[in-house]
Amino acid sequence: MKLLVTATLISLATAFSPSANVRNGQASLAMLPKEKATGAYFPFESKTELSANKEVDDGSGGVRQLLGVRGAAQETDIWKIRLQLTKPVTWIPLVWGVMCGAACSGNYHWIWNPFDENDRNVMLGLEDAAKGLTSMILAGPFLTGYTQTINDWYDRDIDAINEPNRPIPSGAISEGDVIAQIWVLLLGGLALSYGLDVWCEHEFPINLALAIFGSFISYIYSAPPLKLKQNGWAGNYALGASYISLPWWCGQAVFGELNRPVFWILPVLYSIAGLGIAIVNDFKSIEGDRAMGLESLPVAFGVDGAKYICAGSLTITQLGIAAYLASIGETPYAIGLLALILPQVYFQATLLIPDPIQNDVKYQASSQPFFIFGLLATCICLGHHDFAA
Repeated sequence: MKLLVTATLISLATAFSPSANVRNGQASLAMLPKEKATGAYFPFESKTELSANKEVDDGSGGVRQLLGVRGAAQETDIWKIRLQLTKPVTWIPLVWGVMCGAACSGNYHWIWNPFDENDRNVMLGLEDAAKGLTSMILAGPFLTGYTQTINDWYDRDIDAINEPNRPIPSGAISEGDVIAQIWVLLLGGLALSYGLDVWCEHEFPINLALAIFGSFISYIYSAPPLKLKQNGWAGNYALGASYISLPWWCGQAVFGELNRPVFWILPVLYSIAGLGIAIVNDFKSIEGDRAMGLESLPVAFGVDGAKYICAGSLTITQLGIAAYLASIGETPYAIGLLALILPQVYFQATLLIPDPIQNDVKYQASSQPFFIFGLLATCICLGHHDFAA
């Protein structure tokens, strides 16, 4: 473990050393690797066409700035800029994943459970609530914040062309401050993960191991030479695993044990479904990706091929999980999961398949709620299942 930590920190130290060609925010664009424009999450309804250089005129620019999404207002407060770099809007799926992992453990205690008179130990409930909140802070502000900041760092020169109002290319935050933020979030996250292991009295520091692994995946996703985001299969699966498997395992490890193969296999399968979600973000950038030689799945298989890969990875994976739940005698949960899959198939047939480029945001907004509640239902089922029976 010490060797793994040391190797990770040495590699990151090398990567974050300021290079001669980017001092004072200047860089040679001719030497840059080609980047692709990724999809963005828009929590606001707006008829305003978003421009990379323009604040939206619907009054939401200040909130967008704090959430780290496009159309944000320009800001000079360094702490608001630091928050913007961590893109708080992207913390939400990780927090949800931790909740699902806690549910899967079957060992999370309420402060006062109105449905179970045996689960009303207030002090135990308060301790579990504190553990859950700490796990969410670890997965969201620290490690997702680290991931988003390092991604912006490695995209800084391309953002200087495509999104010059982003904090780094605009000069709103200095190179040294960005590097310091990356280190603080990374080391703080690793320390917090180890603190959770101590708190939970783990013999093996499983949360620290997960944090190191997740941080390494985040690094190779954004940084050359591997830069997984340039490859459709590897990049999209890395996203799916980071947003589903890792927080699930973290939450379950805090409140229970990862002591059965199913606790490893099902999160991996759900991450394959997450790959399908990630593909949706690649459709609108297909022309730019093709021009820059990037192997996104829509480029590699065409729009028609990629949309069926997207739909298939989501639907087939979830159907397989429903079949597994039925096979272990959890028929009501299997039926419930099928009921949540059907609306997803409907939106695939009516939005994704007809026109994935024009309907991408509408499809995601319509379909994803059913997916995430299906994920939670699966975890609740596993948490209540008696595997010893």
